[in-house]
Amino acid sequence: MPGSLPVLNKQVVEYAVAVGLATNCQITQYSKFDRKNYFYPDNPQNYQISQLYQPICRNGYVEIDTPSGSKKVRIHEIHMEEDAGKLVHDEWEDVSIVDFNRSGVPLIEIVSEPDMRSAEEVIAYLESLRQIIQYLGASDCKLNEGSMRADVNLSVREVGSNKFGTRTEMKNLNSFKAIAHAIEGERQRQIELLEMGRKVIQETRRWDDNKEASHAMRSKEDAQDYRYFPEPDLVPIVISDEWIAEIKSRQPELRKEKLERYKKQYDIPEYDAQIITSSKHMADIFEAATEICQKPKKVSNWLMVETMRLLKENNMEPEDIRFSPMHLAGLVELTESKAINSSVAKEVFEEVFHHDVDPKVYVEEKGLKTVHDEEALRSVIEGVIQENPQSVEDFRSGKEKALGFLVGQTMKAMQGKANPAKVNEILRDLL
Repeated sequence: MPGSLPVLNKQVVEYAVAVGLATNCQITQYSKFDRKNYFYPDNPQNYQISQLYQPICRNGYVEIDTPSGSKKVRIHEIHMEEDAGKLVHDEWEDVSIVDFNRSGVPLIEIVSEPDMRSAEEVIAYLESLRQIIQYLGASDCKLNEGSMRADVNLSVREVGSNKFGTRTEMKNLNSFKAIAHAIEGERQRQIELLEMGRKVIQETRRWDDNKEASHAMRSKEDAQDYRYFPEPDLVPIVISDEWIAEIKSRQPELRKEKLERYKKQYDIPEYDAQIITSSKHMADIFEAATEICQKPKKVSNWLMVETMRLLKENNMEPEDIRFSPMHLAGLVELTESKAINSSVAKEVFEEVFHHDVDPKVYVEEKGLKTVHDEEALRSVIEGVIQENPQSVEDFRSGKEKALGFLVGQTMKAMQGKANPAKVNEILRDLL
């Protein structure tokens, strides 16, 4: 708020330390804030509270999987700072509008070392960071909402050269797809410049996702341009060994440990475990539903097949899943007890996915329970046999496919509420 003094939120420090510990960083036990001075329309106070000289975490790393094996990407530092506003560029009106709603909100900036060599490695690194931070509960890390953002610093060099080229920084990247495209686009642009005998200029560029191209925003400032000096309104932070130990003791089980436990405890395939644990939200649903119905493989199947299909169709992320573990477990129990058959189960699951309905109540209300009354089934099947003499003749002359047709006709007559195995058995008996 204009005119008000800043106050440090203790939870921010705890989240920063938690992320630092999870990314193998050294925690700076005497840490302080600096004032970074610059003018930009999204920053009306003309300075930003940041950490230049004594950032809260340093010298960490995360491991990523690459086609040639595991690789460490080093983290130079993690520092706390306040967010600026957001500039919204209206291409049609050719104006920029400023949204100050996130101004002053705390964030951590994670600065990596130049250890990545391709867009694929960058995405693997960002996904690894996102998983760690989501598992810690420090942020939901939704790129499309701006709670996770990435600036890409990129340079090219000739094969065999040890010296880095001149780097550019790209901003305005709000999806992994945009980041990958921007890296490829900027790599190509720099190579073309150098091959034409021109120089790469150190500058900040803005990526335009619609045009799939970047354009220069401003020449890159150096640290001295910001006239850093100690933040006068905030005292230094002293982090004791006891405080670090306390934060460490509260750290949840991270993905790597969870993955190992799943394989031992639930006996589900490695691939399933990889997909489920890639999202903490999905892992939480899996564990809670399994706890209720004690059928880990069945719960895993619903998440791996139908849930992933519906997420893709609706352009959603696993974090957007809204159905309760109790309702997923309820659906598993209905199918396992043969109260509903598999095709009805899929129909019911769509309702669970979209509206989080109680599957047991839904099945009762819609009359979807499987008919187990053999007499009723036999009577319907007799009618199907009478109406389809040609198929009966085909089956009797050795054409197995004809039986499938008769099963289909019976299921249709029963509005999908019969047990296909039972229908098959009665049909064979009558034929």
